[in-house]
Amino acid sequence: MKELFETTAFVVEAAAVLLLLVGLTLSTGRFLYRTVRERGLLPAYRVFRQELGRALLLALELLIAADIIDTVAVEQTLAKLGMLGLLVLIRTFLSFALELEITGRWPWQGREEAPVGE
Repeated sequence: MKELFETTAFVVEAAAVLLLLVGLTLSTGRFLYRTVRERGLLPAYRVFRQELGRALLLALELLIAADIIDTVAVEQTLAKLGMLGLLVLIRTFLSFALELEITGRWPWQGREEAPVGE
Protein backbone atom coordinates (compact mmCIF):
# COMPACT_ATOMS: atom_id res chain seq x y z
CA MET A 1 0.00 0.00 0.00
CA LYS A 2 2.91 2.32 0.78
CA GLU A 3 4.24 1.87 -2.76
CA LEU A 4 0.87 2.87 -4.21
CA PHE A 5 0.92 6.16 -2.31
CA GLU A 6 4.56 6.79 -3.23
CA THR A 7 3.70 6.22 -6.87
CA THR A 8 0.63 8.45 -6.58
CA ALA A 9 2.69 11.26 -5.05
CA PHE A 10 5.29 10.87 -7.81
CA VAL A 11 2.61 10.97 -10.53
CA VAL A 12 1.08 14.13 -9.06
CA GLU A 13 4.52 15.77 -8.88
CA ALA A 14 5.21 14.76 -12.48
CA ALA A 15 1.84 16.21 -13.52
CA ALA A 16 2.82 19.50 -11.86
CA VAL A 17 6.11 19.62 -13.76
CA LEU A 18 4.35 18.73 -17.03
CA LEU A 19 1.77 21.42 -16.36
CA LEU A 20 4.54 23.98 -15.83
CA LEU A 21 6.22 23.00 -19.09
CA VAL A 22 2.98 23.09 -21.08
CA GLY A 23 1.92 26.36 -19.45
CA LEU A 24 5.27 27.96 -20.16
CA THR A 25 5.29 26.73 -23.75
CA LEU A 26 1.72 27.80 -24.53
CA SER A 27 1.94 31.17 -22.82
CA THR A 28 5.28 31.94 -24.52
CA GLY A 29 3.90 30.94 -27.92
CA ARG A 30 0.83 33.09 -27.41
CA PHE A 31 3.01 35.96 -26.23
CA LEU A 32 5.13 35.82 -29.38
CA TYR A 33 2.04 35.58 -31.59
CA ARG A 34 0.34 38.53 -29.86
CA THR A 35 3.51 40.60 -30.02
CA VAL A 36 3.75 40.14 -33.78
CA ARG A 37 0.01 40.33 -34.50
CA GLU A 38 -0.80 43.32 -32.33
CA ARG A 39 2.61 44.92 -32.73
CA GLY A 40 2.54 45.89 -29.12
CA LEU A 41 4.73 44.44 -26.44
CA LEU A 42 3.00 45.75 -23.31
CA PRO A 43 -0.52 44.30 -23.81
CA ALA A 44 0.95 40.96 -24.89
CA TYR A 45 3.27 40.95 -21.86
CA ARG A 46 0.40 41.52 -19.43
CA VAL A 47 -1.55 38.59 -20.86
CA PHE A 48 1.63 36.46 -20.84
CA ARG A 49 2.15 37.12 -17.14
CA GLN A 50 -1.46 36.25 -16.35
CA GLU A 51 -1.39 33.00 -18.31
CA LEU A 52 1.95 31.94 -16.88
CA GLY A 53 0.83 32.88 -13.38
CA ARG A 54 -2.27 30.70 -13.71
CA ALA A 55 -0.13 27.73 -14.75
CA LEU A 56 2.18 28.34 -11.80
CA LEU A 57 -0.76 28.52 -9.38
CA LEU A 58 -2.17 25.22 -10.57
CA ALA A 59 1.25 23.56 -10.45
CA LEU A 60 1.75 24.81 -6.87
CA GLU A 61 -1.59 23.29 -5.88
CA LEU A 62 -0.56 19.95 -7.38
CA LEU A 63 2.80 20.05 -5.59
CA ILE A 64 1.05 20.72 -2.27
CA ALA A 65 -1.25 17.76 -2.92
CA ALA A 66 1.76 15.53 -3.66
CA ASP A 67 3.49 16.65 -0.45
CA ILE A 68 0.35 15.93 1.58
CA ILE A 69 0.03 12.46 0.06
CA ASP A 70 3.70 11.77 0.74
CA THR A 71 3.56 12.98 4.34
CA VAL A 72 0.22 11.58 5.44
CA ALA A 73 0.24 8.26 3.64
CA VAL A 74 3.91 7.38 3.19
CA GLU A 75 6.24 8.85 5.79
CA GLN A 76 4.52 9.80 9.02
CA THR A 77 7.25 11.41 11.10
CA LEU A 78 7.19 14.59 13.13
CA ALA A 79 10.08 16.05 11.12
CA LYS A 80 8.29 15.29 7.84
CA LEU A 81 5.08 16.83 9.20
CA GLY A 82 6.99 19.98 10.20
CA MET A 83 8.57 20.16 6.75
CA LEU A 84 5.13 19.75 5.16
CA GLY A 85 3.77 22.61 7.28
CA LEU A 86 6.65 24.85 6.22
CA LEU A 87 6.25 23.92 2.54
CA VAL A 88 2.51 24.53 2.63
CA LEU A 89 3.08 27.89 4.31
CA ILE A 90 5.64 28.98 1.71
CA ARG A 91 3.57 27.74 -1.22
CA THR A 92 0.44 29.37 0.17
CA PHE A 93 2.29 32.68 0.41
CA LEU A 94 3.49 32.23 -3.18
CA SER A 95 -0.06 31.41 -4.30
CA PHE A 96 -1.41 34.56 -2.65
CA ALA A 97 1.34 36.67 -4.21
CA LEU A 98 0.69 35.17 -7.66
CA GLU A 99 -3.06 35.71 -7.31
CA LEU A 100 -2.43 39.35 -6.43
CA GLU A 101 -0.15 39.73 -9.46
CA ILE A 102 -2.63 38.07 -11.82
CA THR A 103 -5.91 39.63 -10.72
CA GLY A 104 -4.84 42.68 -8.71
CA ARG A 105 -6.85 41.37 -5.73
CA TRP A 106 -6.23 39.16 -2.76
CA PRO A 107 -7.93 35.74 -3.03
CA TRP A 108 -10.39 36.52 -0.24
CA GLN A 109 -11.58 39.73 -1.88
CA GLY A 110 -13.58 37.88 -4.52
CA ARG A 111 -14.67 39.39 -7.80
CA GLU A 112 -16.83 42.38 -8.39
CA GLU A 113 -19.98 41.38 -10.18
CA ALA A 114 -21.64 43.64 -12.70
CA PRO A 115 -25.16 44.74 -11.79
CA VAL A 116 -27.96 42.75 -13.38
CA GLY A 117 -28.99 44.08 -16.78
CA GLU A 118 -25.63 45.57 -17.75
